[in-house]
Amino acid sequence: MSPPPAMPNPETWIAGAEAPVRLVAFLAVFAVMALWEVVAARRELAAAKGRRWLANLGLVAVDAVALRLLFPAAAVGAAIGARELGLGLFNHVAVPYWLAVAATVVALDFAIYLQHVMFHAIPALWRLHRVHHADVDIDVTTGIRFHPIEVIVSMLIKFAAIALLGPPLLGVAIFEVVLSALAMFNHANVRIPLPVDRVLRLVVVTPDMHRVHHSIDKAEHSTNFGFNLSLWDRLLGTYVAQPAAGHDRMTIGLPEFRDPAWISLPRLLRMPFTGRGGRRTTP
Repeated sequence: MSPPPAMPNPETWIAGAEAPVRLVAFLAVFAVMALWEVVAARRELAAAKGRRWLANLGLVAVDAVALRLLFPAAAVGAAIGARELGLGLFNHVAVPYWLAVAATVVALDFAIYLQHVMFHAIPALWRLHRVHHADVDIDVTTGIRFHPIEVIVSMLIKFAAIALLGPPLLGVAIFEVVLSALAMFNHANVRIPLPVDRVLRLVVVTPDMHRVHHSIDKAEHSTNFGFNLSLWDRLLGTYVAQPAAGHDRMTIGLPEFRDPAWISLPRLLRMPFTGRGGRRTTP
């Protein structure tokens, strides 16, 4: 009697399915948030939506091509490499699989929080990150508007965190899907009833919470750095509940990039190389 066939390794399936699952989740969340913005917008937009979306989504396309060319296996590929090389905590410390998965999601979220603080604190990195902050409105496309060099640097930092953790592939895959989904959610221009928002932000970063981070007031945009869990801002003293001027009157963006001419893909790509220490900030 022949032995029963071996059960497939779930991590092998994850390695092959992660990219299409992440794409489907991205498109689904984007569509839901975009529709929600039409049905229940939180703020009036300051700039023409079509022009902004063309520039922002153009930047997303450039980012996707750059990542595909440089890191075709992305973060899950880094987790496979860490496992094969025996790198990281979970490749040397035996813990239940479910605990390793949960700890991976939380630890990577903390790494992204620290990275975000670093991108504000280090001038060279802020030059890259200000492309994200220079958007004069905040909506679902702002959550995926990042300069390709920032995206590459962020991926390298994520690889370093994965090498230290040695995480299970499932934990990395869940984190990647959640990060993308919540980035679009908490940047969305959507209205959530205040009592619901109060409950949600006990766990996750809500749109009202993160919108403060995009205030033109430097003191306010140096708060609320979290992307997924609201825990880190509360623990580390960077949490602010509401903007001083209120959400309707708060100005979004950066003072040096308010000229509408900056709302174009070519100008967004060259934005890190303009301004102090470089060329003037005029388009």
